[in-house]
Order: sequence, then C-alpha cells, then structure tokens
Amino acid sequence: MVSMLPKDLPFTVFVPSADSFSRVLRLQGSSSNASAAAAAGGEAAANDTDGNTYAILSRVLGFSAVPRRLLAADVPPPPGGAGAVRLLDSVSGLRLYASRDARGALVVNGVRSECVDIVRGETVVHVMAGVLMDAEFERSFSAEFDG
Repeated sequence: MVSMLPKDLPFTVFVPSADSFSRVLRLQGSSSNASAAAAAGGEAAANDTDGNTYAILSRVLGFSAVPRRLLAADVPPPPGGAGAVRLLDSVSGLRLYASRDARGALVVNGVRSECVDIVRGETVVHVMAGVLMDAEFERSFSAEFDG
C-alpha cells in the first residue's frame, strides 16, 4: 500500500494490520486471492479479483494517507487521561482525529495503533488495529459480506 505513494513527498499513512486486512476487508495476499479466483472461475476471475483488491487498497489508502509527516510524538500524550486531539485531513478528504489513549498509544478515529513511527524515506507509517474508512465505504463493504 505504501508503495503507491510518491517517494519524494512527505506522507503519513495509517496502514491496517495484516489481521485487519483479512478480518475487516476480507483480503489475504493478492496471490492467494488470485489463486482462489482462478481455481473457481479461471484467469478472468483472477484478474477481476486482483482489480478489486487494487481498487479496495486505493480507496483505503485515500482514507488513511495524510499529506504531511506525523510522528506519534507529534500527538501530545494525555495529561491525566484526556489527550489533545490533532485534526488531520486525509487525501480523500476524510477527517481524521488523532489522539493518545491513557496508555499512550496513538488512536485515530477510534482505531488503536499496533506499531508506530516506521519511517520509510519521507513517509511515516503507523500500523493500525483496524481500517480507517468513511461511513459510505464501510456500509457498502458490510453489505457485500452480510448476505
């Protein structure tokens, strides 16, 4: 997902953990999705699955990428329980509210971080225990898997 960003511009990305990709987005590795689709419906189905995966990743990247560097230390820890909230706008326009919980973990829109401050060139990556997305995308995604 991070490789989709320009390498020479500062970004912060709140990337879903591997568990979140499978639990929330129902995505495994792209090769396993393509293999399952190919077994079920041939090469065209595998290509369609790869296309759907790319579309989902692109959309999630838009929700979770912020065009600036933000380290966990840039979000003040809570003095006595109530931390300050940093308001950020993702590249898709989704409002992101970054704060720190009582244990000092970075929390964005209610999703807690698992690992923070992975610096890769101009990009800062925070691995999150969930997926940042707007309500419309969440509803369409839920409807797809509910029945």
